[in-house]
Amino acid sequence: MSKPAGTLPDPSAAFSDPDAPLLEAVGRGDRDAARQLMARRLPRLLAIAQRLLSDPVEAEDIAQETFIRVWKAAARWRSGEAKVETWMSRIAINLCYDRLRRRREILTDALPERVDGAPGPETALSLGQAARQVHSAVASLPDRQRLALELCHFQEMTNIDAAEAMDISVEALESLLARGRRRLRAVLTGQEDALLAGFGGDLPVHEGTRG
Repeated sequence: MSKPAGTLPDPSAAFSDPDAPLLEAVGRGDRDAARQLMARRLPRLLAIAQRLLSDPVEAEDIAQETFIRVWKAAARWRSGEAKVETWMSRIAINLCYDRLRRRREILTDALPERVDGAPGPETALSLGQAARQVHSAVASLPDRQRLALELCHFQEMTNIDAAEAMDISVEALESLLARGRRRLRAVLTGQEDALLAGFGGDLPVHEGTRG
């Protein structure tokens, strides 16, 4: 979300953003800074792409394409417009949405493998029964609800940062979170405590949002 024309960047934003100096160096062609930025932000980008696409290979493709775009656009980035991690997350999200749209466009009589977003057999075998049920419940959510939960609960973004990454208002994000939680409660009715204990307690299913 860009600032109005003529608005000066907030100096404190760059100071509070640990990635800003790295991205500025990337904009000057510093490959070592690019490697550092990649090492720092790769896990989050992979997690976002994996949550949306349910395919580790595609998730790696998305992360690679995100860094290529960051490299090309770094010189045009201006501190104070958005946190670097938020900007990079938004690039990855848009790339994932593009892939999801292409998947739907090529649907024929044969459905693409794992189009419903459920964990694959290798993942399923590595998870306990309780964790599989929670993962399946999250995977059954619509794309935007699943992404909102991923950003706010699994990636621990604030509502403001998550909304910016998704390019929506905070109110819209909170609506997605509320609907996602309601749907999860409906799927996990009567077994939330046991399932979430098996999952590690990472995913709240009660009302309320992160600030």
